[in-house]
Amino acid sequence: MKRWSRSLILAAAVMLVVLLMGVALVNRAAAQASQAAASKTAGETFKNVNTSTLKGLTVADFLQAMGVISADLGLDCADCHPGAGSDKVDWVFDTPRKKMARRMIEMLAVINKTNFGGAQFVTCFTCHHGRLRPTTTIALDALYGPPNEEKEDSIAPVSDGPNANQILDKYIQALGGAQKLASLTSFVATGTSVGYGGLGGGGQFQIIAKAPDQRTLSITFKDHPERGDSTWVYNGHAGWIKSPRSLLGQFDVTGSDLDGLRLEALMAFPGQIKQTLTNLHAGNPDSVNGQDVDVVQGTGPGGVLVTLYFDKKSGLPVRMVRYGRSPVGRVPVQSDWADFRAVNGIKFPFQYTYSWLDGRQAFKLTDVKTNVAIDQAKFAIPGSK
Repeated sequence: MKRWSRSLILAAAVMLVVLLMGVALVNRAAAQASQAAASKTAGETFKNVNTSTLKGLTVADFLQAMGVISADLGLDCADCHPGAGSDKVDWVFDTPRKKMARRMIEMLAVINKTNFGGAQFVTCFTCHHGRLRPTTTIALDALYGPPNEEKEDSIAPVSDGPNANQILDKYIQALGGAQKLASLTSFVATGTSVGYGGLGGGGQFQIIAKAPDQRTLSITFKDHPERGDSTWVYNGHAGWIKSPRSLLGQFDVTGSDLDGLRLEALMAFPGQIKQTLTNLHAGNPDSVNGQDVDVVQGTGPGGVLVTLYFDKKSGLPVRMVRYGRSPVGRVPVQSDWADFRAVNGIKFPFQYTYSWLDGRQAFKLTDVKTNVAIDQAKFAIPGSK
């Protein structure tokens, strides 16, 4: 067999360079396309979003606003977007209910602008309280019955009892102490997940976190691939979500929801809580699931409102609620923790429940490894390479 001539070798080398440049250009184009999609507004991304209050939102914040409306009125997506068949939806077609919703959204904006200087004092929930039609008269049984248990989002500071710094110092000590927490640079927590109502059980759950602010939460179903995997990622500056239940399947997180993902990544390393939250103040003591708790509220990244609940006796965290922003009301996301166990001198919650407007997942951890090497690819955003 004849050897390749020098010209053929040179030609092959040139072709290889061109091929590699082409791959690089394709990857760069994909990354640019991803960034362009992330920067698009809801009005540019979806058809027939013609409400001025909503069409300028980022895609992620628009989806959050839809969740607020659904929860506040006790409706499902198909109730406002019915399609052919009981399990179908038509996102574009204007129904009378959609037209009414648009008028109500603009009404909220006018009420708050005219009467409260633009501050969000009136939302869908103010009147609807989970009902399609607001009630207008109190029932006398409710008037003379137990007090209303609905809590205000914004908690007034109190001067009696421990202050916010004292509560947080007790919390840090309960988890292992400031020095021990400062030594935590990464961890991998694994376990099993159960979806809301017991559905979606059998999933393998994993949190991968790297200080100061990178975090991936994933659920995979090796034995039931038809259920679809879910992933939430924040890599220090960008985030994305993959969920079989979401409208887009997978999308870049932007706006207020991105601030929420960053908060959760930062709070995964509790030793930096006082740097993560500002405007800290203690509220009135409360009760969560029968536990007496101290309450602290503060402001997280991007102005996210954060309320934390700590067991009065142990100082361990019981619950965190973060509130994102939308034109129709705040967007609550709740984390509940229990069954704390020491791993290399640091206590981790081996029971964890994550609740948001579109679902709830309960996790039971089986293993936690600390200060392990983590491949940076675990935090990669699709299309960013």
